[in-house]
Amino acid sequence: IPIHFSLSQNFPNPFNPTTTIKYTVPQNGPVTIKLYDITGKEVATLVNEVKTVGSYDIKLNASGLASGVYFYRMIAKDFVSVKKLSILK
Repeated sequence: IPIHFSLSQNFPNPFNPTTTIKYTVPQNGPVTIKLYDITGKEVATLVNEVKTVGSYDIKLNASGLASGVYFYRMIAKDFVSVKKLSILK
């Protein structure tokens, strides 16, 4: 059982076209993870739902996105974390 919120670096990074993002939730509640381009424009919502305690994986398929640097941000309760990922085609 997780004891704190966490957002892991995606693996592999850089990637083409798929990668995995792992995160943990120590208490039930809403979780949002969104993907942004280098300019800060929202590109996709990866998670937007109430999650129960546990560890989760997201499989991101970026075949429809251009090569470049992107950021993903997780918000849950008072926890906010941002990570960078790179798509190489």
